[in-house]
Amino acid sequence: MNENTLNSLGYPQIQKNVADCALSYLGKRYARELKPMVDAHLIEIRLEETAEAAALIRFGASIPLPSLDGMETIMALLGTGYLFSERDFSHLAQFLRSCAQLMKYMEGKSGAAPTVSRYAASMILIEPLLSEIERCIHSGRIQDQASKELIRIRKKMTVNEERMKRKLDSLVSKHRSIMQEHVISQRGGRTVLPIKKEFRKQVKGSVLDESGSGQTVYIEPVELVSLQMELAALQAEESREEMRILGDLTSLTESYNREIALNTETVGVMDFLFAKAKYAATMDGRTVRVNTQGQISLQRARHPFMGSSMVPLDFAIGRTYSSLIITGPNTGGKTVALKTLGLLTLMMQSGLLIPVEEGGEMAVYNEVAVDIGDGQSMEQALSTFSAHIRNMIGILEQANTSTLVLIDEMASGTDPGEGVGLSIAMLEELHSRGATVVATTHFGEIKHFAAATPGFENARMEFDTVSLQPLYRLRIGEAGESYAYSIALKLGMPQRIIERSKSLSDQSISRDRTFVFTSPPLETPALTPDRSVAESVSPAELSKWDKWKQPKDSLGLHKKTTTRESDSPTPAKTFRKGDRVYAAYLNQSGIVCDVEDSRGNIGVMLRGRKVKIHKKRLTLHISADELYPGDDYDLDIMLETKENRKKRKLMGRKHVEGLQIELPPEE
Repeated sequence: MNENTLNSLGYPQIQKNVADCALSYLGKRYARELKPMVDAHLIEIRLEETAEAAALIRFGASIPLPSLDGMETIMALLGTGYLFSERDFSHLAQFLRSCAQLMKYMEGKSGAAPTVSRYAASMILIEPLLSEIERCIHSGRIQDQASKELIRIRKKMTVNEERMKRKLDSLVSKHRSIMQEHVISQRGGRTVLPIKKEFRKQVKGSVLDESGSGQTVYIEPVELVSLQMELAALQAEESREEMRILGDLTSLTESYNREIALNTETVGVMDFLFAKAKYAATMDGRTVRVNTQGQISLQRARHPFMGSSMVPLDFAIGRTYSSLIITGPNTGGKTVALKTLGLLTLMMQSGLLIPVEEGGEMAVYNEVAVDIGDGQSMEQALSTFSAHIRNMIGILEQANTSTLVLIDEMASGTDPGEGVGLSIAMLEELHSRGATVVATTHFGEIKHFAAATPGFENARMEFDTVSLQPLYRLRIGEAGESYAYSIALKLGMPQRIIERSKSLSDQSISRDRTFVFTSPPLETPALTPDRSVAESVSPAELSKWDKWKQPKDSLGLHKKTTTRESDSPTPAKTFRKGDRVYAAYLNQSGIVCDVEDSRGNIGVMLRGRKVKIHKKRLTLHISADELYPGDDYDLDIMLETKENRKKRKLMGRKHVEGLQIELPPEE
């Protein structure tokens, strides 16, 4: 997966949260290296084993997982010629004992957790090594019985120490009156007597040190010299014998290198597995069905970082539509919905349980491509629009039937007219490639495009129009509004500014340039309800579409000439019920069914569905007078929805100006 996608959706925080639930260094390492997978079968296996581990934890099982204390050093130095210490072998012995306990415990859980139990069953008991370590080392010290030579040396040392003790007792008794204090001291590993400086000549021996004040000298009596030299020799022999024993244990350990490595890796994997299960328990994670057909169906999904504070999300895509356009007010939850879907997809493909209701289904994607956030960069001199374009180019490079595309705030950062055109062209291209697309927008043109185009569907974030508060619930199948005026008024914006804004929005003055799509209207069956209608249009009507012959710009889109101050103003467009109009950005034509409202929106019947389109986006195709000459028809009946027309039995046909139009029977 693309690193930008992982960072944008917050995936590194998921890795950290799982790592925090692990106990061992290996479990934490595996959690930090966690990545989404693309093999659906492997994902199902990982989800199943995580669900088994979560079930064990949920029912109160206490898994005796080895902590791997000290094993990181042992595994790093094993086979390098390093001589392990008594402490190292104590850690190794504890690890081997814990492995045996884990194997025995999981053997009893094979019925409840067969997949997880197989991990423990793959481990190997290393009894000979454990027995030898326990025989030689106890509590971090080499035992006397580690070897016969060590027994002999330590017996001699004991005898020597007894003789030295008796000699010291005799010397202390003899020199008690001239000793500074009645305490035996050590200097440089040698036993000495603390004698007052003025009496130092009364004690035969070597002065090894004196006090800071100079009042005390530390003398090694001559009677102890031979005994101490003998003890030093015995200590050297003991050290050599201990090194030999540690060397033998190290060689024995290296002979089990493969088995120890296998057990260590298995314990790390199981620790990582139970870390995923513990993390699932913190957010009530559930498993989901997996498919590769781009079908998603989730109930009560929650973002893992928001928990119970988030209003659950119901989401579905991939059956009757593969592209979803989400609309609604700012702070209404559109971006959270996008990020929730994206992050849950990454989590599922990582073998993690996700916070949804039972029975959910998710699709496996090779790529999850996102364009979320404005992506501005002062270092790279990127504007918001430039960043969006770069992201979209990157998305196009990888978009295919196995790509989930998440786009936040389409058509933002540039001229709305041009932005809408580019956005719709992008949506068409992504849809043609079979990608699953979820996008958010505030632009009505994109909503109307989704409403009129097969494979697309609208959705909205619910909004309480009374309290003017977002409800954060996603409703699929309906387009929403931005409620900009209502929200601004509630936040204290003066009423006169709101009214002025509405007035400006209603004006039909066209500024700069607009885009229209390159396909001539009459060359595509999407323009008319019946292809035969388009084919029967007279040649005179085609002259109205000469603009399609204009040169194209670098984006493959036609341009309109920029209005100059010296040009005469463009007269306002007026449309009547019954006019056939063309919506360039939808690449479709329809019949005007509702006259212009206060905002300049006109109701148009497109493919049996009524949509609101601003008059600036419409061009007159055939006027109602030309289309329906005379007064022997009922326009309201003509504009009935497709469903109502099916219920009525239309009998008559009427031919006007070369167009074939179905009419209800005349009464």
